[in-house]
Amino acid sequence: MESAKGILAFLAKKEVYGLAIIVLLAIVFYHIGKVFINKIIIFGKDSYEIKKRRTIVNLISNIFRYVIWILFGLFALNLYGVDTKALIASLGVVGAVLGLALQDTIKDFISGITLIMDNYFVVGDIITFNDFTGEVLDMGIKTTKIKKATGEVLVIANRNIDQVINISQKSANIIINIPTAYEAKVKSVEKTIDKILLEIKNIDGVKNEPQYLGISALDESSVNYTISFLCSQEKQWQIKREALKIIKMMYDKDKLKIPYKQIEVHYEQRI
Repeated sequence: MESAKGILAFLAKKEVYGLAIIVLLAIVFYHIGKVFINKIIIFGKDSYEIKKRRTIVNLISNIFRYVIWILFGLFALNLYGVDTKALIASLGVVGAVLGLALQDTIKDFISGITLIMDNYFVVGDIITFNDFTGEVLDMGIKTTKIKKATGEVLVIANRNIDQVINISQKSANIIINIPTAYEAKVKSVEKTIDKILLEIKNIDGVKNEPQYLGISALDESSVNYTISFLCSQEKQWQIKREALKIIKMMYDKDKLKIPYKQIEVHYEQRI
C-alpha cells in the first residue's frame, strides 16, 4: 500500500507528468505539421516539379523536427526550474562556439538547400556521383542517399557534392538496330518498320515521334535497319525491352526473318 502511494505521489509531481505531456505534445505537433506541409506543398505541373517539391518537403520536415524538439526541450528545462530566458540570452556566445564546432554540419545544411534551389537533383532522380550511379532516395539536412540498381546505398555528406551527372533531367536517345535477312525485300521491311514505329509511339514514356533512320550496315548475314526515339531516362531499359518485344512480334506476324548464328554439329560414325 505504501509503495502504491509512493508511485502515485511520484507520478503526481509536476516534473514527471509535465515532462510526459511535453513529449506527447512534441510528437503530436510534429506529425500534424508534417501532414500539413505535405498537403500544401506536394503538387506540380509535371512529374519533375512534383519530385522537386517532395524533396523540399523532406528537407522542411527535417528542419521542422529539430525546431520542435528544441522548443519543447526548452519547455522541459523550464519545467525543471532552469532559467531558459538567461539560457536563450547566452545563446549568442554558445552559438559562436557551436558554429566553430559544427561548421561541417552547417556546410552540409547550406549545401543541401543549394542543391535543391539550383536544381542539381531531387528525390527520385537517377544521378552519377564519381563512379556510383543510382536513384536519389533521400535528401536530409546533412546527407544525401543514393541507391544503386543492385541494392547498394551510398550516403554522401552534402558538402562533398560538388559535381554530379543528372541522368533524369534529360531524355534518353534509344537507337535500335534491327538485323534482317538479306532475302527480305527492302520495301516490305520498311512497311513493317512503319507499323513498329506506330506501336512504339504508344509506349508510356516515349517522348517523340519514333524515326526510321534507314539501313545502317550490311553485315555478313543481315541487313541492319535502324530506328530511334526519345524516352524518359528512368524508364529507358523497360521501354527498350517493350520496343524489342514489339519488333519481334511484328516480324513474326509479317514473316520476316531475324538471322541468328547456327552451329552445325557432326557426330563421327564408325564404319
